[in-house]
Amino acid sequence: MTKFWINLAISALMLGLGMALPAAAETFSFSTGDPTNSMASATRPDTAGKFEIESADDFILTSPTAITNATFTGLLTGANPTIGQVVVEIYRVFPNDSNVARTSGPLTNPAFSTDKVPTRANSPSDVALDSRDSTAGELTFTTKVLSNSFTALNSVQPGGINPKPGQTTGGDGPITGREVQFSVDLTAFNLPADHYFFVPQVEVNGGEFLWLSGERPTIPPFSPDLQSWTRDAQLDPDWLRIGTDIVGGNPAPTFNAAFSLEGTLIPEPASLALLGAALAGFAIIRRRRRTI
Repeated sequence: MTKFWINLAISALMLGLGMALPAAAETFSFSTGDPTNSMASATRPDTAGKFEIESADDFILTSPTAITNATFTGLLTGANPTIGQVVVEIYRVFPNDSNVARTSGPLTNPAFSTDKVPTRANSPSDVALDSRDSTAGELTFTTKVLSNSFTALNSVQPGGINPKPGQTTGGDGPITGREVQFSVDLTAFNLPADHYFFVPQVEVNGGEFLWLSGERPTIPPFSPDLQSWTRDAQLDPDWLRIGTDIVGGNPAPTFNAAFSLEGTLIPEPASLALLGAALAGFAIIRRRRRTI
């Protein structure tokens, strides 16, 4: 092989290598914007003396993504609250990971109702796809106090989640607490492109954590926006819409929750194959050059 053809082959392989690399370094970010005072919903893990409550809000991934960081903002109530366990869960959208046979089916009105809730359409699935837990060393967190006194105009507090026909309570009313932002570093969630729900849970000794509402996301292609849902151990595996089902009204409000996500895009298999072929080809040429 002449020097000219060797150099030409190396140039072609380096071009292929360059085409394969950018996806590996591309970052991902998503945010629902600043917290608002419209709603605060309880969300906590199952701990001694306290039953589990989950509140969820949705996000969309258009490419395979490794999520490594998250923030969420809420209220800490109580005179001297202390934070214990923190859990972050990822759910897919119903009917994924769900027992559809429990529901009335897609042709009823409303579709997919159960004996506990008006509908499961666009809800989180029955069970979580994946989770990270501070007590298992799968996440670490820091907190930042944004306000020592912040009042949400309405709330869903422990005991405020009821199955139908009593699900529409109007909410539990205003609640005041310390506004705190949690910043979480995670063992990565490696997720394919799909529509998901984000569920943070915080154990608080001497008080409660209530997740604050956020601005409605406007980043394309965020459609449809599935609003915030909640459930407790008694409603599980079903979910209720915080605005449409619990608060109610005509028209009923819809809520989003205050959170953000960060990570990196995972290279597609084709990019990884191109990278591997380029590296293999480069190694072969180097061996051939030594024999010339």
